[in-house]
Amino acid sequence: MSNPSAGVIHDIGYHRYDGPRLGRGYAVRSLYAHSVRTAFGLGRSAKAKIFPWATVGLIGIVAAVLTAIRAQIGEPVATYVEFPQLVTLLLVLFGAMVAPELVSRDLRGGVLQLYFSRPLRTSDYALAKLAALITAMFLPVAGALLLMFAGGAFTVDRIGDVWDEFLDVAQALAYAGVYAVTFGSVSLLVASLAGRRAVAAASVVATFLVTTPVVGVLHAVGGDTAQELADLASPMTLVGGVGDWLFEPGGEHGVGSYGPLYGAVTVGLVAACALLLLARYRKVR
Repeated sequence: MSNPSAGVIHDIGYHRYDGPRLGRGYAVRSLYAHSVRTAFGLGRSAKAKIFPWATVGLIGIVAAVLTAIRAQIGEPVATYVEFPQLVTLLLVLFGAMVAPELVSRDLRGGVLQLYFSRPLRTSDYALAKLAALITAMFLPVAGALLLMFAGGAFTVDRIGDVWDEFLDVAQALAYAGVYAVTFGSVSLLVASLAGRRAVAAASVVATFLVTTPVVGVLHAVGGDTAQELADLASPMTLVGGVGDWLFEPGGEHGVGSYGPLYGAVTVGLVAACALLLLARYRKVR
């Protein structure tokens, strides 16, 4: 007579997976693509799309207004290179809202262990999220610049002037890339330190804005050297100094002969943020 308390093994048809294993590279690319979609609320509810697309719309409206004014008066009221500076605050707000969506939700939901089970590494996760945020911050500005270029190309008199317009917009796209890399690095690092999205968003905004009054004070009371170095005190003005050095010598930020220093500090800031982000995710594995 069989023992009723004995265990019974049932064959329910499980088999080892013997299909293609797409590997680590595919996982990183998938995470990057998913994160870019998340940044714009694609594949999510309508509520998740409101803020990112409102910001994209505002940036586009600024570009459209500048293009319309140029078509009316025959000359630009703001150059291509000046455009990223005009939408700096919108980029800060965009990063403050999107960065927590990319990382804070995963921290609070406790799903990082699932990501890191295999084959994804902590560095892969951090860098894929960073690349996605940089891409998401660059695309709206790049699209707006291309809109301005399309409008500007129809206002010039000679075909040769279109090439000049292209060179100008290419510089502006590079400048927009500097903004996206710098702001994205700072935003994602700060957001990765908080599991609550509201706290992370407020922290990102504070990181950018709290240092801005220092810049104003140094410009108001400092000597010539202090004024030329003042914009180093805030990420918002730091990138503006790089733009003056590379694209607009003698621009409004007035960095003087300290342009290379602004470039070095920007590179150092981005590198430091990336390294700290990697260290942050080594601890949460």
